[in-house]
Amino acid sequence: MCCAYGGGFSPPYTDLLLRLRFYSEVVSWRFTAESALSLSRPLSLSLSVSLSLSIPPHLLSSLYPGLRIVELSAELTQTASSPCLGIRVTTASNFYTTWRSECASSLSFLLHQVARVGGQEDGGREGCSPGFQVKRYQLAFTGSFQKGQALIQVEFDDCAGNEDVQFEVSDPSFFVDGDLNLVPRQDVLRSQPVLSIHGLSAHADDTAQVEVTGLPAQSPHTLRGVLGVGQTLPFRSKRALLIPPMIVTENQRAPFPRKIGKSHVISTERLGSHIFRLTGPGADQDPKGLFTIDIDTGEVSVSRSLDREAIDSYQLEVSTTDFAGNLVEGPALLLITVIDQNDNRPIFKEQSYTGEVLEGSPTGTTVMTMTALDADDPGTDNAALRYNIVRQSPDKPSPNMFYIDAERGDIVTVISNKLLDREFEARVFEGSTGVVVNLTVDDRDDPDTGAWRAIYSIIKGDPTLSFKIQTNPDNNEGMLSVSKPLDYEAKAPHTLLIKVENEDALVPDVGYGPSSTATVHIAVLDVNEGPVFFPDPLIVSRMENIPIGSFVASLNATDPDILQIQSIRYAVLRDPAGWLSVSPVTGTVNTSGSLDRESPYVHDNKYTAVFIATDNGSPPATGTGTLVIHLEDYNDNAPYVVPSIARVCEDAHDMNVAIVGGRDKDLAPNAAPFKIELGKQLGLDKTWKVTRVNSTHSQVMLLQPLKMANYQLPLLITDSGVPPLSNNTEIKVQVCVCKKNKMHCSSGPSHRASLLVLLATPLLVLLCL
Repeated sequence: MCCAYGGGFSPPYTDLLLRLRFYSEVVSWRFTAESALSLSRPLSLSLSVSLSLSIPPHLLSSLYPGLRIVELSAELTQTASSPCLGIRVTTASNFYTTWRSECASSLSFLLHQVARVGGQEDGGREGCSPGFQVKRYQLAFTGSFQKGQALIQVEFDDCAGNEDVQFEVSDPSFFVDGDLNLVPRQDVLRSQPVLSIHGLSAHADDTAQVEVTGLPAQSPHTLRGVLGVGQTLPFRSKRALLIPPMIVTENQRAPFPRKIGKSHVISTERLGSHIFRLTGPGADQDPKGLFTIDIDTGEVSVSRSLDREAIDSYQLEVSTTDFAGNLVEGPALLLITVIDQNDNRPIFKEQSYTGEVLEGSPTGTTVMTMTALDADDPGTDNAALRYNIVRQSPDKPSPNMFYIDAERGDIVTVISNKLLDREFEARVFEGSTGVVVNLTVDDRDDPDTGAWRAIYSIIKGDPTLSFKIQTNPDNNEGMLSVSKPLDYEAKAPHTLLIKVENEDALVPDVGYGPSSTATVHIAVLDVNEGPVFFPDPLIVSRMENIPIGSFVASLNATDPDILQIQSIRYAVLRDPAGWLSVSPVTGTVNTSGSLDRESPYVHDNKYTAVFIATDNGSPPATGTGTLVIHLEDYNDNAPYVVPSIARVCEDAHDMNVAIVGGRDKDLAPNAAPFKIELGKQLGLDKTWKVTRVNSTHSQVMLLQPLKMANYQLPLLITDSGVPPLSNNTEIKVQVCVCKKNKMHCSSGPSHRASLLVLLATPLLVLLCL
């Protein structure tokens, strides 16, 4: 072995240092024993201890780029002839593996293997692999885990942004937060040795394991116990795999993974000398990831809910390998059976069945046979079906005219043949429409011919044409339906006489007529109808800005159920601006806020609110009504001038500055025509002039040239309302230098036009002197 160890063996030895040399670089491990042992002569030792690694960074970075080792444990056996070393390495990505050197092997081989695995784990990837980027983690237990403490951060990437990823931890005392940290929900004093974390999103479904180290356990208390002095080395014996069949119930709920069984190695060798592997459909083949196996203990877990109706059993293979990947035992067959749950309801083969029976048929006559299927396990009671009749319509002349065999599904008649006639009775709720009853006929002619096809008609009992009857082309039945909603308060029962005949005329000289009739009784059932507003909508006109509490309108709603004595209460259903209130008893609507015609809730001068009326029936019924308020304008908005900025060239021959117009949120006659004039400041009329163009616009002119600058020109605009409203406003006039069709304007502050006039007058006087 290309290395050496050093250190004196003089008692007592409370601190032992082993040095392994590799290409003149030093790799050091250190451990501390709890008691001393005197050694006076060469002796075969067995050393098994957790060690800390100290390797110069430039050594591995130059030899094996990408390798980052965070933990190393070793087993060293020192004999008189040569040393043997076994190393268990955990890289920064929490992948771990173990190598054992033969006594003649070199440490360089071991480090090469470590570097190769480390580089594979931490190297670049050509594409994203959805799931946990690191499958195994280690977490040190220090006596307790405190609530809310971030313990470790897992690496999970579903390759789609990790949106809506959900994590479940096998121990409910922990959870994974939004930063992918494993966090205790509460103070944890005792922990399981292994925690499983299941990550699930629309793009990934994966499981990782966290090994909790440092949990309380009994250990030797002397250096003799640590070194194993006086013990015999284990010998290798024949191994065998014991793989019992396993079962798992379908539709299990979270948390996952769930343990379902354990594989065993029958061997006298020490534990940890082999790795369990699970292969086959459901493990490393589609559907992948359903089952996992703990590589150390052989415990098999299911990672998510199963569906027996999709796959009822899985045949997998379990094998063990050494830490170099060489097969040790197996593969052995593992059969996992999915136990059925009653999660499938029976389904009839047809959505509708049609049976026929002649009127007057004797009791026990078979009408039809119903057939249903169940997807559950046919060998269990979950798929054992029993039939029963849920409802018969109509229920006259007897509510139990038929019986169904609970096991076979045969429907037979159970009433007297005298009660089995064609007079039917149907029930329909008032206000509803649609088919209420299907009438059947018996015709022995060839189907789908004119001699077989039936034509139905209502010949009596429908003066308001509230019913219609049509032939079903598939089965020749007559479909009697309500075409106009019926009113219970107007007429409760209806008796119709239906006639049926063939498309083709009956041949002559037969012993019966060409048509047949049947009587159908229609019972109209009362329904608690909602109150009805009248008129709907209710339209009123009101002036805007009327005082709060002013009367607006009176709502009127009546109950159509005139045969019942019911009261009605009113309420506001939709009032966008919150301007209205209503008396719950009288329906009187008053203002609770100021009505504003210029509000964004008003459209085309109309404000719309919706009210609801509720009766005290069982159950209560409601109706809605609309109130539209046409708002009349009030002169409450002063006019204003547009545009607010005008430009003119300082050397322009045309002294017209701009045409300005008036605007007003009010309506006529509270708006135009507008009066636009100069402000009341002294001296403005010496430099500026405003001339009316029309009822809404005026012309602003300069009476004398001005130098390049910005000027604020005061204007007064007045509308035509009664009383009129005025507004003192200003426009900004920019006097610019104009060259080659370009205007160069000042970016400085504006000058008051009135101040300029006052300053200019004394200056002209001085110049004249």
